[in-house]
Amino acid sequence: MPAVPNPSPTADRELSLSRLLDAPRELVFDAWTDPAHMTQWWGPNGFTTKVYQMDVKPGGTCRFLLTGPDGTQYPSRFTYREVKRPERLMYRHGSDVDDDPNAFEVTVTFEAQGQKTLLTMRSVLPTVEACEHVKSFGAVELGHQTLAKLDAFVQRALAR
Repeated sequence: MPAVPNPSPTADRELSLSRLLDAPRELVFDAWTDPAHMTQWWGPNGFTTKVYQMDVKPGGTCRFLLTGPDGTQYPSRFTYREVKRPERLMYRHGSDVDDDPNAFEVTVTFEAQGQKTLLTMRSVLPTVEACEHVKSFGAVELGHQTLAKLDAFVQRALAR
C-alpha cells in the first residue's frame, strides 16, 4: 500500500480560499496591487478601505484602514515578501504596528485558465489558537465576501 503523504506542517494553522474569476489574471493582479482599485473592493460586505501607502515590491508595504459598518477601524499593513507579476504575491498581514504578534503569512496565487483566473489565497496563522480564533468570528465567510467583491470589481472593469 502506498504511503499517504504527510500533511503540511502548517495545516492546522492554515486558511485557504479560492475563487474562479471571469477575468484575465493581469487584471486580477492589478486589482490587488493598485491602491485605486483595492479601495473599491477590499474587505467584507459593508466595510470600506482607504489605502495610505502601497509599494508593491519585496520589503515594500501597503498600509490601509479598514472600517466596519459599525465604524470600528482596523489599521492594517501588508509587508511584501515576494512579488511575481502576475503569478503570485506573498506578504505578512497584520495591524499597522511593528512586530504585531498576531500577523500572519499570506500567499495569493493567480492561475491563468484561459481568459479566467483561479485565485487562491492561503493564510498561515502564527498558532493553532489564532487560527481557531479567526475561524470563530467568521473569517472564512468574510474572506469569501471579499473575493466576491473582487469578482464584481473586475467584472465592472471589463464592462468599461
